[in-house]
Parts: sequence; C-alpha cells; structure tokens
Amino acid sequence: MTPIRILVADDHSVVRKGVRLLLEDETDIEIVGEAPDGDEVIDLIPVVKPDVLFLDITMPRMSGIEALQIITQQYPKIRILMFSMHNNKDYILKSVQYGAAGYLSKDTDREEILRAIRAVVSGEFYYPPSASSVIIRHLVQPGTSMPKEEIDYTPRKSSSIWNKVTSREAQILTCLTEGMSSQEIAKRFDISANTVANQRASILRKAGVKNTVELIRLALDEKPRGATS
Repeated sequence: MTPIRILVADDHSVVRKGVRLLLEDETDIEIVGEAPDGDEVIDLIPVVKPDVLFLDITMPRMSGIEALQIITQQYPKIRILMFSMHNNKDYILKSVQYGAAGYLSKDTDREEILRAIRAVVSGEFYYPPSASSVIIRHLVQPGTSMPKEEIDYTPRKSSSIWNKVTSREAQILTCLTEGMSSQEIAKRFDISANTVANQRASILRKAGVKNTVELIRLALDEKPRGATS
C-alpha cells in the first residue's frame, strides 16, 4: 500500500516537529517535507508531490489563505487541511470559500488528526463541530455572504484584475508594470524565481489573458487614478 504523502507548512518549527512526531509511527503515512511559509510550500509541492498539505493560516511573507488560493488552482488534487490556533470565523469561511478540504485547530489530538487525514484522502471533507457550526450559522443567517479577501489596494470595480488578485500577487503585478524581471522581483521579496513564475501564471489565469504583455497592458488600463507603485 502506498503511504499517504504529507507536507507540513507552519512558521513554527516546534509545530512542524510536533506533527511529525504525532504521525511518524503510522505505516500508511509519510511526512515528505516541511515549509516555514507560503512561498516555500509552493516551491516544495512539485518536488515532494504531497497527497495532503497541512497549511498554517498565519505565516510570514505569504499567508496560508493566500497560499490556499494559489495551490487549489494549480494543484487541485492536493487535499488541504488548514491548521490554526483559533476557530476564527473569517478564517473558517475563507478556507471553505477557497477550497480547503478541512480545518483543524492546533490543539487537535492525534486520533482526530488521523481521522481528518484519512477522510480527506478518501475525497471527503473534514470540518469538526466547532468549525461546522460556524459554517452552518453563516449559511442560515439571512443576508450574509462569504467574506471578501482583504487586499492592500483601494477598492476597485469587481471586474478589475486588481480586485481579483491576492495581496502578494498585487505586489508582483505592480512590479511587472514597472518592467521588473522575475529575477528582480524574486530578489525584492526574497522568494524564488519559481515562486514568481507560479504567481504570475495565477495572475494570468485570473486576468484571462495569454501573456505578460497583455497582462501589463490590462493592469495599467485598470489601475485607478492616483494609485502609486
């Protein structure tokens, strides 16, 4: 039987080590990698090819929510379990909105973590009662909608590319409009050129254009007056 391949992304090494220790004795599970932030986990995915990703929500450089959006688009077969210190309503709802297979608190015990892993690998979703109640309350309350992603730019028309990208993608898009190369962008944000390429591909898909030249033209056309780079 091929073991379930798991990648753990968390900015605290003690958490990554704790997950490894909890799972290392399971014969049907293999920890194939660890990452301290969203940028690095995106770089690692094509290398270690995980089946399940444990993804911390609050990480430096790129948050877990931002990484979730990119990963579910580029690697839809990976089952993602969001990992958080808190049962924050917005975090839970955004996890559902952007395609996470489940949501676990960091104080979850070993047996529940194992149930969650095996559930999502079999194609199910795993949201424990504390998270499920948040989702149900949200669905039954009249006039509610999924929370909108917070970005670092002023409000724009919903059709604008600037309103479709994550905060990190907006930074990269700004750099592209300034004529910067992937290597220059990678150096500015201390990330790999491969990460830049992945995020540029995500922006192209969201914009519905075929190449970077068309993307830059669109971005400049839709950039609101008075906005600075």
